[in-house]
Amino acid sequence: MIISRTPFRISLAGGGTDLREFYCDCAGYVAALTINKYMYITVNKRFDHTLRVGYSQMELVNSVDELKHPLVQQALRRTGLLSGLEVTSMADIPGQTGIGSSGSFLVGLLNALYAYRGEHASAERLAREACEIEIDILKEPVGKQDQYAAAFGGLRFIQFNPDESVYCNPIVTSPATRQELMRHLQLFYTGITRPAASVLKEQKDNTGGNREVLYEMREQAKQIQEVLIKGRHLISVGDILHQGWLLKRKLASNVSNQVIDAYYEKAMEAGALGGKILGAGGGGFLLVFVEPQNRQSVKLALSDLREIEFDFEPQGSKIIYVSDS
Repeated sequence: MIISRTPFRISLAGGGTDLREFYCDCAGYVAALTINKYMYITVNKRFDHTLRVGYSQMELVNSVDELKHPLVQQALRRTGLLSGLEVTSMADIPGQTGIGSSGSFLVGLLNALYAYRGEHASAERLAREACEIEIDILKEPVGKQDQYAAAFGGLRFIQFNPDESVYCNPIVTSPATRQELMRHLQLFYTGITRPAASVLKEQKDNTGGNREVLYEMREQAKQIQEVLIKGRHLISVGDILHQGWLLKRKLASNVSNQVIDAYYEKAMEAGALGGKILGAGGGGFLLVFVEPQNRQSVKLALSDLREIEFDFEPQGSKIIYVSDS
């Protein structure tokens, strides 16, 4: 049996510039970090030739071609493991909530499958192959940030280049700066789930008309990187997030709605300095940036939402259990 553990990510700035429609002309930039909430994938040998796959549903099939889960099907094909396996997934946070669940799932699955084959797969390989499966094979309207953040982990400045190369560089900060950043972040679950593709397709189609907006959002990723490297005036991250949220709302009609807008306004009135809906938008998790002395006020203002306690995770996808039996 093999078990992999892969973190979920929080994107701070630059989302949308990791879409091929944008970075095909000029590089896209994303600032993101991974948190101590995870996707767990187990891969185990079965007694017979069948494939058993457990996620929100359970599949028991005789052939990989019969599988309904497209990510599992393609990952098995990619690794050449076509029969006699049981694959299960468990997550600390539900999917379709904007924390990169499909990217973490696929990166963790590839990691576990390669480990089952007795191979070590680098973070770069895991991220690249996950992108190839989601974007090139399955034609999902997604970007590349989730896969690279999940594979590499930590606090990252990720650059997406026109030649399809990706530079996934650490944002080098002191432990004190990272700790201070985390003290300013709060995460609330709106209870609204949605497929990212439903938002991203419109955003992808609108990329040409939104290019100037995306240029601004790209520069915000650089601004956050610079603030964190210097370790001073961390409070300015709040305003960058707020301006980014205003820009993001221009990318597609379903990025926000009246319910999300109301929650955001309540948080700002209670002392938050900025924030955003994570991922493509339309639901999921609301991230707010707030000075520590105002955290309780924001929590009370959003008392009908569930606050999710979290911390920084410095590592990406890893194998946490190996058994030969």
